[in-house]
Amino acid sequence: MAIRVALLGTGNCGSLALRQLIEDARFDLAGVWVSSEAKFGKDAGELAHLDVSTGVTATNDLDAIIAAKPDCAVYCAMGDVRPREALADVRALLEAGIDVVGSSPGFLAYPWGVIGDRTIERVETAAREGNASLFITGVDPGFVTDLLPLALASTCQNVSQIRTMEIADYATYDGATVMFDVMGFGNEIGDLPFLYQPGMLSSAWGVGIRQLAAGLGITVDEIRDSVEQEPAPEDFDVAVGTIKKGTVAAVRFLIEGMVDGRPAIVVEHITRLRGDLRPDWAQPAQEGGSYRVEITGEPSYVMDICPTSRNGDHNYAAILAAAGRIVNAIPDVVDAAPGIRTTLDLPLATGRGTYRPA
Repeated sequence: MAIRVALLGTGNCGSLALRQLIEDARFDLAGVWVSSEAKFGKDAGELAHLDVSTGVTATNDLDAIIAAKPDCAVYCAMGDVRPREALADVRALLEAGIDVVGSSPGFLAYPWGVIGDRTIERVETAAREGNASLFITGVDPGFVTDLLPLALASTCQNVSQIRTMEIADYATYDGATVMFDVMGFGNEIGDLPFLYQPGMLSSAWGVGIRQLAAGLGITVDEIRDSVEQEPAPEDFDVAVGTIKKGTVAAVRFLIEGMVDGRPAIVVEHITRLRGDLRPDWAQPAQEGGSYRVEITGEPSYVMDICPTSRNGDHNYAAILAAAGRIVNAIPDVVDAAPGIRTTLDLPLATGRGTYRPA
C-alpha cells in the first residue's frame, strides 16, 4: 500500500521532492502546503514543473494538511531565517501523529549538544504524544557529513581526522534569501550576515560534527569556526542579481570539532561566484562544484562526490540529491520508533524502489 505523504514548502528542494512524490509509486500525495500567495490553489503537478494534473491543490493552511491525515510530511519549508516557526510546524505535525522527514529545521538533524535540552525535549514530547518520528537531512549537513564519511571510516583501522568539504560556484543558484540574507554575497567586506555571527556556523554545522563524533565514539570538547571573504574585482551578474565591485563574491568558512586540542572533525566550505576567484583555495573535482570527504588514518581516503543531472547544473544536481535523500528515507522513518531519528539509528537506505529503465 502506498504511503500517504504531504509536502510542505515548494522552493528549490521542495519542488524536486514533490516531483518524486508524484512520480514514485511508493507514495500517494495527500496535500501540498505553500507560503507564497502566488502558488496558492495551484495543482501539485504545476508546482513540481510536471505536465500532469494531480487533483491536489496547494494550501497555505497547516491545519488543512494535518486534517488530511497523511502518514508522513516532507518538510522543506525555509527554516534558516524562520527557525522558531519551522520548529513549531514540526512539533504540530508530530503531535498530530504525522511522521516528518525534511530539510529543516537543520539543527534537528542531530540536536544533542547543538541546541538547548528544553527545545529537544519539547520535540521529543511531541513525537511521543503523536507516536511519530522525525528525520532531518540533506547534503551538507547531510549525507556528505554523516553517511559517506562513516561508511569510509568503517573500513579504517584508525582515524585521526575526518574532513568534509563543499567546493562550489553558486553563480547559478537562484535562491535570493540564501544568497543574500544567509550567505551575505553582495555585502560589504566585513559586513557579516547572521550565519557568520559568533557561534552560528558552529551551531549550523555542529549537527554534522557531533553526529560524526558519536559515530566514532569520541567526545568533541569544543567547536571553533572562522570565515574569510573575498571581494568582486568588478561588477558582474549572477542568477540572483548583480554583485558590485568590492562586495563579497567568494567565501571560505571552517568549522572544527576539537578533541584534546586537535581538530578531529573539520567541515570546510569554499563558495565562489566566479571560478577565477581565490585560486589558492581548494578547487572542485568537476567544473562548477563538488563535495569531498578526506579521512586521515589507516588507510586514508580522499573521495570526491560530483553530482550531475540531465536537467540542470551542479547546483541543481546537489539540491536534487538532498530531495532524493529525504524522500527515499520516508519508508524507514514511517517504520521507525517515535522520536528524533538520525543517520546513526536508521537502517541503511539502499535506493529500494528507485530503479527505472533508462
